[in-house]
Amino acid sequence: MKKVSYFLSILAVASMFVACNQKEAFDFVIEGDESETVFTTEDSLTYVELNKPQVSNLAQAPKDKDGFISLFNGKDFSGWRGYGMDTVPGKWVIDDGAIKINGSGQGEAHAVGGGDIIFAHKFKNFELSFDWKVSPNANSGVLYLAREIKGEPIWISSPEYQVLDNDGHPDAKLGENGNRQSASLYDMIPAVPQNAKPVGEWNQGAIMVYKGTVVHKQNGKNVLEYHLWTDKWNELIANSKFKPGGDFPLAYTLLTNLGGDAHEGYIGLQDHGDDVWYKNIRIKVLE
Repeated sequence: MKKVSYFLSILAVASMFVACNQKEAFDFVIEGDESETVFTTEDSLTYVELNKPQVSNLAQAPKDKDGFISLFNGKDFSGWRGYGMDTVPGKWVIDDGAIKINGSGQGEAHAVGGGDIIFAHKFKNFELSFDWKVSPNANSGVLYLAREIKGEPIWISSPEYQVLDNDGHPDAKLGENGNRQSASLYDMIPAVPQNAKPVGEWNQGAIMVYKGTVVHKQNGKNVLEYHLWTDKWNELIANSKFKPGGDFPLAYTLLTNLGGDAHEGYIGLQDHGDDVWYKNIRIKVLE
């Protein structure tokens, strides 16, 4: 009897192990039709928005006890693709259970095989958490509520949670009051307190978007809060590098109407030409 009980216990443990592995191995399915939509703004600016296939089985993805879905399984790029592309560009690799961009040293997405990547599903209200670390002098970012504009970079339509080596990259000293340092709303609001860990150490990042309220967190601390689609939001954009009549007039138009009429968009990881790692990328969809 003891031998049978022992065997059954081993079998139960093995079944649990298989179930856990099946949960971790969940693959997102990208499907649907592809189209383009042409828009003309009040400023007579014309742009084309790509409507590419999206993850169709997000609702079936397993959730943890807190209701979060893992957007990265630690093994492959299931659910991910390049911004404006059908596949993940070759500079992005899986490195010891993390997503890594192999830096080109040529700045933002100038290398062959480079470019930003997105998770192929649009989100509206959510809590996003992720871990990140940088190499010396590295720059990257997490972008959210992005639209996919043909021939334009992802940041033309998206706020950016800055990822940076604050001690080594010159961007940390640009902008105003530290608003280009890590966890800042890039070029708009500084992260306070600035509690990033040194190069080579993992940081915990988080972004919450709920009915226009946005909060950035870094290493367990709320570091900034702002409110979309308000006069204050438009003022932030007007005082940034995305100001109207500046070098990026389309950015001002898209950011003031962030997420389009549906107020939703993609989550992206930026290739800025440097070695940067991301892991534990999880999302909780808020109703």
